[in-house]
Amino acid sequence: MQITKNTIVSLSYVLKRDDANGEIIEETRAGDPLVFLYGNGQMLPKFEENLSTLKSGDVFEFTLAIDDAYGEMDQDAIIDLDKSIFMIDGKADDELLTVGNVIPMRDDQGHMLQGTVISVGDEMVRMDFNHPMAGNVLHFKGNVIEVRQASDEELSHGHAHGAGGHQH
Repeated sequence: MQITKNTIVSLSYVLKRDDANGEIIEETRAGDPLVFLYGNGQMLPKFEENLSTLKSGDVFEFTLAIDDAYGEMDQDAIIDLDKSIFMIDGKADDELLTVGNVIPMRDDQGHMLQGTVISVGDEMVRMDFNHPMAGNVLHFKGNVIEVRQASDEELSHGHAHGAGGHQH
């Protein structure tokens, strides 16, 4: 079956930074694939576009430019926050405030954000709210394991169910 809107797609792939180091960012295997509802806005538009002509068993390899992936690093998304906002019962949680930790937070309008701890000082915590893959050209290489029609329930919920997808 060919990948089209409202199909459930299962992929295994290796995602690397497309630079001199070629560092592996993420890897999925056939036994634990990425499973998603195609054409429903869950994936990057250019990612889906590169898969649009494929079917079960096909292999793929493509590169996404920074603007087609997660955009440039935004220096305004790196901010210093008062350490007091991380205190519980008057004490900072040292486990939480570890460099590299990703902390779910809300902005002043209530939107959920993921912030990465860059540094911890006596009074301030420097956080990076850029997407972890911002500023990177991304190179995908993998294969299409399965393409199937989405069930009515998956369509109404807007995501894949079962192995590799969201559980009811």
